[in-house]
Amino acid sequence: MPVIEAKNLTFTYAGSNKPAIKNIDFSIDRGEFIVITGPSGCGKTTLVRCFNSLIPSFYRGEISGKIDVLNLNASKSNTSTLAKNVGFVFQNPENQLFSLSVERDVAFGPENLGLKRDETRQRVDWAMNIAGIEDLRETAPYELSGGQQQRAAIACVLAMKPEIIVLDEPTSFLDPLSSYQILEAIADLRDEVGITIILIEHRLDLVSKYADRIMIMDDGQIAMEGPPSSVYSEEAKLLGVGIPKVSMLFNLLKKDGYNLGETPVTIEEASQKIRKCF
Repeated sequence: MPVIEAKNLTFTYAGSNKPAIKNIDFSIDRGEFIVITGPSGCGKTTLVRCFNSLIPSFYRGEISGKIDVLNLNASKSNTSTLAKNVGFVFQNPENQLFSLSVERDVAFGPENLGLKRDETRQRVDWAMNIAGIEDLRETAPYELSGGQQQRAAIACVLAMKPEIIVLDEPTSFLDPLSSYQILEAIADLRDEVGITIILIEHRLDLVSKYADRIMIMDDGQIAMEGPPSSVYSEEAKLLGVGIPKVSMLFNLLKKDGYNLGETPVTIEEASQKIRKCF
């Protein structure tokens, strides 16, 4: 049973004559790690806003088709109902941080679930440890760097222990090392407890190794989807999408007559393929 399923999903923002997303069909199974990418303005953020009823509850417009999330009709459910099981990390972390300390922000979600004090404390400690911000407990959010704010926002969502986590460009404020650490933590969380991860990201060099599937969006529709290796092998169709450089290299080699098998998505995969051939 899919945890998210969309059929002919279309949404047009109020005041716009053009749908932001149109005729979207897909399903996501429990425990999958999905990466959604595509050029700016293609509809990525609009699509994921439908997953927790931000559309149409907060972003008004005309919605049609079907979007079911955890067996609920998301277009007719309250955001507060879905928020218990669908965690959302916004592109701008400042939108999620409002307390006088990081610890209070991370505790806000569990407290609003009505959890006992000991359980709340355990979740806060666990989430802050995963996000690597244990030393920032008493720090005010406005004193944090952009990367630290991103980590704090992720910890706030993790403390809720949702079944689905949606992250809108979570590495946008992070350096490469911090991005790697956050993505490793998210991937480990998926492996350990089976959380479904949906990640919007342009930096495919960083995220491809974790993805079960890549969804390429263009002009409000899903233009391509599939395992990263299969999608990246169709490079000519991926207008406006920067695939990993190692995938690009192997595609160029194929054009020159050197077929080394499936297109790799990481340097490690590429190295193994080259060793086998030489």
